[in-house]
Amino acid sequence: MNSIPNAPAVGPRDLPDVSGLKVGVLGGTGEQGRGLARRLAMAGHRVTLGSRDASRAQTAAVELGVGVAGAGAVDGASNEACAAGADIVIVAVPWDGHGDLLRSLSGVLAGKVVVDCVNPLGFDKQGAFALKVDEGSAAEQAASILTESKVVGAFHHISAVLLLDEATDSIDTDVLVLGDDREATDIVQALANRIPGMRGVFAGRLRNCGQVEAMTANLISINRRYKCHAGVRVTDV
Repeated sequence: MNSIPNAPAVGPRDLPDVSGLKVGVLGGTGEQGRGLARRLAMAGHRVTLGSRDASRAQTAAVELGVGVAGAGAVDGASNEACAAGADIVIVAVPWDGHGDLLRSLSGVLAGKVVVDCVNPLGFDKQGAFALKVDEGSAAEQAASILTESKVVGAFHHISAVLLLDEATDSIDTDVLVLGDDREATDIVQALANRIPGMRGVFAGRLRNCGQVEAMTANLISINRRYKCHAGVRVTDV
């Protein structure tokens, strides 16, 4: 894999054209997966929802497609078929099954850009808190398993409620993009930019993904206190 020099964030004019990429979403029947799939389909991408149960994914795709008629096609498949048929794959599965699923798909995902948006969180009476991950983060766990893939951490702080809300036209937030391969992070930044209101911002190497995933617990606390759907904005970039 290529290494990333200490360079400033890539501007929109420098990013690749990703409009033709087919996107697979593992865990595509969950709220976060369906929400990201919906927005990317609205942006014109062909999107496949992946699930352990292919029929469940197909049902979810039909239901989701009603709200994005005329945009990119949405279909459903097993997780394996979803991963095999996509150009870029988003991992939006529950943390508990994260490692096992990726191990089962490591061969299918070889050579692909894999975007991990999983947040390892626990919940108790005091609210959300970050879980300790032996590898450092969910994204680093993914990279340790998918040694032949280009793993990027992104889309951690996006409200599923807003993604699925038909009355919300613009998702006004920055997407922190982390990874060790410059070409892969550029692609994911460009993919984030396809969704109105979003902006992909390079935020460091994959080893820095732990604190980004953990910050989701802070945003959940903000949402509960202020009855909102908070996101992240980076200033002066």
